[in-house]
Amino acid sequence: MNLDKNYLVGKLLIAMPGMMDPRFYRAVIFICAHDAKGAMGLVINQKLAGLQFGDLLDQLKIPSNIKIDIASATFPVMLGGPVEGARGFLLHSGDFRQVDTIVINDDYAVTGTVEALKEVALGRGPAHMMFLLGYAGWGAGQLEQELQDNAWLVVDPDPAIMFEAGPEEKWDRAVGKLGVNPAMLSGAAGRA
Repeated sequence: MNLDKNYLVGKLLIAMPGMMDPRFYRAVIFICAHDAKGAMGLVINQKLAGLQFGDLLDQLKIPSNIKIDIASATFPVMLGGPVEGARGFLLHSGDFRQVDTIVINDDYAVTGTVEALKEVALGRGPAHMMFLLGYAGWGAGQLEQELQDNAWLVVDPDPAIMFEAGPEEKWDRAVGKLGVNPAMLSGAAGRA
């Protein structure tokens, strides 16, 4: 549980236009863990080319139930970040919980088990979800330094951005939550 308001668990990071790391250009990252030891998040707006969720279930040989047609599970698999690219995460609404589910807050949770995928295939998954491979990670103090360097904006998530918007819309919509026109953002950092 996030007891320190300075930690960003359950928030969205929005990459500023001047982001130097091309892996995070226009990235929107949902922060799953953040404490004095570091942070972990999932990039929610970068698709893995050519891989759909139904294909992934087929590759894992997870059979479907008549409640869900796996062929119709055409939402993309997302690139959650550059760390551990073969590790999968189901980022989902808070209505789905298993023993290994990490509850972020009442609205969002993360489950990283094959059992969760089986439940989805059987039609017993969460109301809203996305599947991601890999994650973004920061060491102790690294994210805090990037925030001081104006690499990221921070905003509260909402289901419309998280689960309804297409990947190509999420950055603009997240910036819009701040009441800022994305075209007005500068990549140059300043100090007052």
